[in-house]
Amino acid sequence: MKAWFGLVARDLALARRNAGDTLAAVAFFLLACGLFPFGVGPDPMVLARIAAGVVWVAALLAALLPLDRLVGADYEDGTLDQLLVSGLHPAAIAAAKGAVHWLATGVPLLLAAPFGGVMLALPLRAIPALVAALALGTAVLSLLGIAGAALTLGARRGGVLLPLLVLPLTIPVLIFGAAAVEAASVGLPVSPHLAMLGALLAAALPLAPLAAGVALRSAAE
Repeated sequence: MKAWFGLVARDLALARRNAGDTLAAVAFFLLACGLFPFGVGPDPMVLARIAAGVVWVAALLAALLPLDRLVGADYEDGTLDQLLVSGLHPAAIAAAKGAVHWLATGVPLLLAAPFGGVMLALPLRAIPALVAALALGTAVLSLLGIAGAALTLGARRGGVLLPLLVLPLTIPVLIFGAAAVEAASVGLPVSPHLAMLGALLAAALPLAPLAAGVALRSAAE
């Protein structure tokens, strides 16, 4: 565990050094939310009706931006080979990468989400549900994303393949996440939708790192 936390601390330090990736993801998210009122009109009723879906789609797309660099940089400079022979299980390496992605990208998106919701006239009572759902959903995306990044590691045009591979897998997350926000907007219980997101996270926690670990080992060989 000490080696695992050391890897997380190292990657977080690198993420702080390359803070532009995080800023780009947050800026993309806010710009995507801010452009919709110009495209569909400023009617608050219309914006509120589409707010949940727009915020979720913008957050998922923004979270994908730094994924290819998360593993690709270590693959290119040989660090991945050293990690694989260090004694850490490949799945543990993948889990550490996923944790760093969520901390460096998912958490900033959570902080920006209320501003995106306000831009789209989302009712204030739905903001807590939006943040709670995104906290679970972005964690699932980080796990799926690291698996996708590992599978496309070393492939030509891997940056193009990665979204095509990961985004279809996020459809259940998008459905239940948007449903939670819509339920909160009309005063309905959000716990069933959050429970489903929690179940998706519980399934992704063991499976995604295992799949990513196999892909990392294969890419290194």
